[in-house]
Amino acid sequence: MFGLSFPKNTREHTHSYYAASIKYEDQYPTLMGNVETDICVVGGGFTGVNTALELSERGFNVVLVEANRICWGASGRNGGQIIGGVGGGGDRFQKSIGDDGVEELYKMGIECVDIIRDRIDKYSIDCDLRWGYCDVALKPRHMRWLEETFKEEQDNNYPHPLKLLNAEELKEYVGSDVYLGGMYNATGGGHLHPTNLCLGEARAAVDHGAVLFEQSRVLKIDYGAPSILHTEHGSVKAKKVVLCGNAYMENLVPKLAKRVLPASTCVVATTQLSESLAKSILPKNVAVCDPRTALDYFRLTEDRRLLFGGLSNYTGLVPSDYKNVMYKKMLKVYPQLEGIEIDYAWDGQMGIGINRMPQLGKLTDNVYFIQAYSGHGVAPTHMMARITAEHIAGENKRFDIMAKIRHWPFPGGRFLRRPGMALGMLYFKALDFF
Repeated sequence: MFGLSFPKNTREHTHSYYAASIKYEDQYPTLMGNVETDICVVGGGFTGVNTALELSERGFNVVLVEANRICWGASGRNGGQIIGGVGGGGDRFQKSIGDDGVEELYKMGIECVDIIRDRIDKYSIDCDLRWGYCDVALKPRHMRWLEETFKEEQDNNYPHPLKLLNAEELKEYVGSDVYLGGMYNATGGGHLHPTNLCLGEARAAVDHGAVLFEQSRVLKIDYGAPSILHTEHGSVKAKKVVLCGNAYMENLVPKLAKRVLPASTCVVATTQLSESLAKSILPKNVAVCDPRTALDYFRLTEDRRLLFGGLSNYTGLVPSDYKNVMYKKMLKVYPQLEGIEIDYAWDGQMGIGINRMPQLGKLTDNVYFIQAYSGHGVAPTHMMARITAEHIAGENKRFDIMAKIRHWPFPGGRFLRRPGMALGMLYFKALDFF
């Protein structure tokens, strides 16, 4: 019998491989009482932590409040894949942002990966970084899309080495018989331990003077100059506010909630594999992703586990037996893993926007928001944090480009939007069969 379970919010990390292998044991206090600051950041995932870091590096006094633990939400539950690009390309927004804006978006899609590279190096963050990424093709049309992408990147002088691969060549990177080919990106994509990256970045922000509070959910915002954010046991008075709660901010700001749909995804991690078995399934230790709507994504961890994710849906619900469902999906790609045990299984929520472009802007003169990465947030979060910090510091160009992109609310209101979007996703899932 197929059942569904509702995601549960708790104060501690979910039972994931990432939570079980945390290298940074820092914990931060609950906000008790009233504090004042230049800037209050709401949300302790990649967006919030990197906004706090970017601002504290620039000399601002920053307070960050997180409802649960740092990296508790999507930032600590994803596949750990570093994928360049911001929102799938800017050509479709040419009328809003112009040719210069389209070019800037393309550059941001490259820089977002470089930020991670530089940050890990600058702050010596131990997060199992490995370069190498493969897009893979299940159908001829997928291969045609990769060929077109390869040519476009060549025309754009993309700075990282790319290689188109036929089915046999791909097996040098991905030891599976299900793919028709792929495209290998040597240094413009890769994988890492996202929780350790985020926790390392949080430590860097603290070293620059940022003050972090965990288990301090914001219940209400009094907008003004300054604004006051009320938590369960205290408040923050701030000259400026940056809202970075994404899919987990719930209905704190109804205007934002209408424009982001929390969608679920599931991940499993196997027991440790032998060196020979790990080498046979991913010979070059790359991250892998297919192009379907309900895609599979997978990679090896530092201790040789296969981490396999997917099962995306817009209902916000997950199958009660998702561990078994994911195991079967994994075996379709790697039947040689039959009998290998699953040590960890977890789910999470990602913020989806209608146009699949990160949403960035201002609610008032002093209240900013950043949300909706549509499942591709590890690198773009770092970019959106940077350009928001730039704007607060007086550099407007890149923020203004992003803020010109219009983000429509989901039809159907808060309670009816899910059924409509779920039906829409069924249509795109059906296209995956052709």
